[in-house]
Amino acid sequence: MMEQEKQAGAARSARDIITGYKGPKVRIMEVCGTHTHEIFRLGIRRILPPNIELISGPGCPVCVTPVDFIDEAVMLALEHHAAICTFGDLVRVPGTSMNLAGARSQGAHIQIVYTPLDAYLYAREHPEEQVVFLSVGFETTVPASCLAVKKAQADGLTNFSLLTANKTMKNAYLALKDSADAFLYPGHVNAITGTALCKSVTAQGISGVITGFTANEILTALAVTITRLQEGHPFFENCYPRVVTREGSKAAQALIEKLMEPCDSEWRGLGIIPESGLRLRDSYADFDARRKFQLPKIEGHSNPACRCGEVLQGKCKPPDCKVFGKVCTPEHPVGACMVSHEGACSAYYQYGGDL
Repeated sequence: MMEQEKQAGAARSARDIITGYKGPKVRIMEVCGTHTHEIFRLGIRRILPPNIELISGPGCPVCVTPVDFIDEAVMLALEHHAAICTFGDLVRVPGTSMNLAGARSQGAHIQIVYTPLDAYLYAREHPEEQVVFLSVGFETTVPASCLAVKKAQADGLTNFSLLTANKTMKNAYLALKDSADAFLYPGHVNAITGTALCKSVTAQGISGVITGFTANEILTALAVTITRLQEGHPFFENCYPRVVTREGSKAAQALIEKLMEPCDSEWRGLGIIPESGLRLRDSYADFDARRKFQLPKIEGHSNPACRCGEVLQGKCKPPDCKVFGKVCTPEHPVGACMVSHEGACSAYYQYGGDL
């Protein structure tokens, strides 16, 4: 009971700092899509004064995955007859001409899985099929993809591979430096990387706070951000110490380092960001679907009416898009930000406007 009272008191103090803020206008980007949804769900936007603006960033892995990745997956499914194992969100993300649901309607084998290890197990149990797992996500999910490849190699599987669109966050923060006054950093990414990543970018003039996902944690992070911004110099704070440590997960980092290497990567809306992606090293080339199936370079094209790219950069909010809530809905998404349960457009649609 005493701990609950202590937390309640801290939350009230944080709320008082937020609602009492009288300083210059500040823009804070919640990088993580889960933060976006939780901030809506908890009603935090309702208590913000006009001079505190929250904007959504590129922390939804499905949302930042480029169109050409979906086109590659469709090609693998329809032309190479591979069994595509994927998270459910990706099935309805639009490609240039169709999404994976469309490919499935044409006879493609699209298998929904919950982890990369499910895909590895499926490949082990179905040696007659070529199985490709669509590996998207940030540092949080990469270790599981690496573990799946490691297990497949140990088992001598020749029918399992990854189509990678994995991203790392550091250079994305640098690319978005001028989009916001400070970032709310994603707690689960930093649980893997540790605090060094976010701390290092303060040298480039970037400020931010790592936070968790409860009401108390988000309110505390916002209060700390507002307070530190008034000091006038770049800062970093870890407001999620119960999960995020300075070292992060050494085992996960070592696994990624062993199997993956940095590469330039395309982010929806942000273009090519140098050294912001991950691909399998040459020693694991047999598990790289692009090399295994000799996929050609594909240049995807998104629907010109979709403004997902601008939403992901904080240049506009979902209701600013002409197709939002009209042509583009969760049932009939025009862009990836409406598909994913972590997408900003999905959050605005689900919770109503700009609440």
